[in-house]
Formats: sequence, C-alpha cells, structure tokens
Amino acid sequence: MQPRLDFYKASPSGTRAMISLEETISKSTIDKPLAELVRIRASQLNGCAFCLDMHVTDARKHGETERRLATVAAWREAPFFTERERAALEWTESVTLVAQTRVPDEVWEAVKPHFTEQEIGDLTLLIIAINGWNRIAVSFRKMPE
Repeated sequence: MQPRLDFYKASPSGTRAMISLEETISKSTIDKPLAELVRIRASQLNGCAFCLDMHVTDARKHGETERRLATVAAWREAPFFTERERAALEWTESVTLVAQTRVPDEVWEAVKPHFTEQEIGDLTLLIIAINGWNRIAVSFRKMPE
C-alpha cells in the first residue's frame, strides 16, 4: 500500500490539536500499561497497522508481557487480564464501535465499579484519541517504519 498523504504536513493545526489532546491524556488518571492495552484493542478493531506497531512497542517498554499482548484481541477468553482491565477493554470496544453498540447500559454498569467518574472521562478521551489517530492513519495509509 502506498501512503496517500502526510497528514502532519497537510494539516499542521489538526496535528497540533491531536497532540494537545495526547498531552492532556498523558497527564490523566489512566496508568500507562492500561492506556496501551486500550490503544492496542481499539487499533485492532480499526485495523490500524501503524498504531498497532507503535503501541505494542510502547506496551513492551512499559513492561507488558508477550503473552498478554498476544491475547488482548481475545481478552474475554484469556485469563491474563484483571477485572479493571476487562472493564476498560469492554468500554473501549463499545465506544470504538459506537455506531453498532450505542454503548449499552450493561457496558456502563460494568465499567462504573472499576473507575471513578474522572477516570471514566479520561478513559473515554483516550479512546476518542486513539480512534482519531486510527482513522487518520488508515485513511491516509500511514505505514509502520
């Protein structure tokens, strides 16, 4: 696949806005290892090779194990994830696939016991950001290096 457009050059103000959102997220209440799992799962759902490559690498740097990285796509069946991580991954899937799921009450009820309201807000912004990056990378065919 050939890249279509360099978004960073084509829309520098858009890039700055996305980076500003990322800076806010980096100061959020969501710990780095969980944030990377969320980014990986959303990127899997969106088929974004560029973001998967980046965030699997980042997850390894934060100490994530190969076993968990290999099974995050099947987190429901894998015994390697905590209840908090499962709630975050379910929230991630539902928000990422919002047009299909409408983020049902059951998913909301599942995430509430594991996160404060601020954490749910921060988690949701994280999901919004990675979905935005996925859409940019997939649309313009950004390739892993």
